[in-house]
Amino acid sequence: MADASSSHLDDSAAPSFSNEPLISANLKFVISNLKNFVPVQLAPDNYAMWKSQILKIFRANGFHRFLDAQSSSPARFLTNQDGSSSPNPLFSQWILTDQNLAASLCSTISSSVLPYVISLDSTVAIWSTLQSCFQSSNRSQVIQLKNKFHNISLKNSSMTAYLSEIKVLVDQIAAAGSLVDTEDVILYILNGLPPSYQAFKMAIRTMLNPISLDQLYPLLLSEEINLENEASRALSVQDPTTALFTYRGRGRRSRGRASSAANGSSRPNPHASTICQIRFKKGHSAQSCWHRLNTQYTLSPRTGNNALLATADAPASN
Repeated sequence: MADASSSHLDDSAAPSFSNEPLISANLKFVISNLKNFVPVQLAPDNYAMWKSQILKIFRANGFHRFLDAQSSSPARFLTNQDGSSSPNPLFSQWILTDQNLAASLCSTISSSVLPYVISLDSTVAIWSTLQSCFQSSNRSQVIQLKNKFHNISLKNSSMTAYLSEIKVLVDQIAAAGSLVDTEDVILYILNGLPPSYQAFKMAIRTMLNPISLDQLYPLLLSEEINLENEASRALSVQDPTTALFTYRGRGRRSRGRASSAANGSSRPNPHASTICQIRFKKGHSAQSCWHRLNTQYTLSPRTGNNALLATADAPASN
């Protein structure tokens, strides 16, 4: 900030000032309320937001020139008509205002950042130093946030959580000193949706009139509910083709078991026509008869007379 050592003024044209500088009402207001207007102190990750708040307050109260390095302070001394010099009351008033603003500004800076500016003696010096310190890191932060925004996706989150995450990213990018166009925000939102939203994405992209974020959000929530309902119906209703296949398969298996049983019952018995030569009964041969070695066994008369008349239905016993 330039500081002229002297200035030539005509005594008759010089305004009349009190020797003691005064604190204006606007300055009192800023000193008393700056910390209330900027509740979050300056930190490495919120410089853009802090800067925006300070600028608004200083401009609203007519002190923005104290932040401008191109704005010079009044001359420190006045040169009288007789060649002598005297203190310039405007300079004294400037110093009073500047020092109060500098102290108020430092009260909004966190302890981790304050060492960078604690030795500086003017508001503009503090402002310029902070701008130099955080401008490059702020740009890097913007790039990181935009890259994260570019790769965001719904995944397993709910639509409400997904949109909230996007809102936080947009706010962080704005706080870092950059802006994201509404069309870009909509593009990133749609790109992060899974394939099940393909029809919805196509409908939004082919709209003739641009859609706002306030209009898009409820549509996304409604589409989420619609897809969940369709998935529930698909699980509750069985596929008719699958049901028919299952029914036919069971029928074939049942018929197979019935056929096997029928075939088993009709299979011929190889011993059914064999007649024992000892007892003259069907169902076994003389070699396998229990009485073939029994010398005391005698054939009963009734059995002997009827042996040759036995039918296929007679029981075979040993």
